[in-house]
Amino acid sequence: MKTLLWGWSLAGLILFNILANGEMSFDKMDMFNDFNGTNANVLMVGLTLVQAAAAKGAVCLDGSVPGYHLYRGYGSGANNWIIQLQGGAWCDSIQNCQNRKRSGYGSSTLMEKELAFLGLLSNKAAENPDFYNWNKVKVRYCDGASFGGDSENKAAQLQFRGKRIFLAVMEDLMAKGMRQAKQALLNGCSAGGLSVILRCDDFSNLFPPTTKVKCMSDAGFFLDAVDVSGGHSLRRMYSGVVNTQGLQNTLPPTCTSHIKPTLCFFPQYIINQVKTPLFILNSGFDSWQIGNSLAPPSADPNGSWRNCSSSFRCTASQKQFLEGFKMSMLNAVKTFSKFSKNGVLITSGWAHCQAERQDTWFPGNSGAGKVKGIAVAVGDWYFERIKKKSS
Repeated sequence: MKTLLWGWSLAGLILFNILANGEMSFDKMDMFNDFNGTNANVLMVGLTLVQAAAAKGAVCLDGSVPGYHLYRGYGSGANNWIIQLQGGAWCDSIQNCQNRKRSGYGSSTLMEKELAFLGLLSNKAAENPDFYNWNKVKVRYCDGASFGGDSENKAAQLQFRGKRIFLAVMEDLMAKGMRQAKQALLNGCSAGGLSVILRCDDFSNLFPPTTKVKCMSDAGFFLDAVDVSGGHSLRRMYSGVVNTQGLQNTLPPTCTSHIKPTLCFFPQYIINQVKTPLFILNSGFDSWQIGNSLAPPSADPNGSWRNCSSSFRCTASQKQFLEGFKMSMLNAVKTFSKFSKNGVLITSGWAHCQAERQDTWFPGNSGAGKVKGIAVAVGDWYFERIKKKSS
């Protein structure tokens, strides 16, 4: 396997390009299937429900109270906190949200009672060297709009209270010790990665200036891209999410004041306004975006992209199209990357969500001179271990 590390002099921008015999590796990520931890060595953490959230109107789609999984830190990490916002797509219509509320992604009554903590949430130093002994929390996702809404549809018996859920869970955690945090990191994958971008400054505002607070979005940089038919499949989906849940009232006004609210659900239009240090981790060949934004069945009725979108068996012209998508992603983070507080890691692996997988977060088998995994890049950024290059 040939591995190349590309470094730019732009402050904050690091790009890894991983090539394996000229082809990208394939990682299939089922966004609705959490690993349940059959391995006895995997840390399993129980569900806590936030009963006090009901009085605040901070409830899931079906009106049930929200929940999270908390693992207590120890030793040098006892006063440090990682908060991970769960992902799992969105619901873009009343019907889809009604279907969703009959699952653990819309009702806490149907959530798994335990979840496995892997990758960034691992409690083993060999798997997670910088953060293994921190307090770790996984916040369950049950609003269908990336913790973004604050409305309801009484006729459909649906609650769109994602923003309230976020704040209510944070209040509960502050009372359980997070108020004394010395260091804190908000992160999330996929729809949870988008949630991080939307809620990053809200998270930072919970703490005094003496607390080091940063955010990391994993596979949450959903691009406003043109699909293979020349349309905008993801933009249509996001329009449904925004209109169904009334997000025009809760999305950043610095964005909605000058462009359509639907566009303000795309990270590329809001990341430059995030004040808190933010790290963008994403694959330039994001497997979810390829299958659902670039080449969904609606844009590919003949199925000519099926092999490429499902397992990267792509024709030369399809690979060229995907290279264009990757370049669009790189261009979309150029300005953001110039701020030294920020970090960017765009990989070329066929992947979606890399900080929650042990094999991509910290493989643990990298020798001298080899790329040591995403964990090192994120740790170097968080703890500011990288010496800035001169331009």
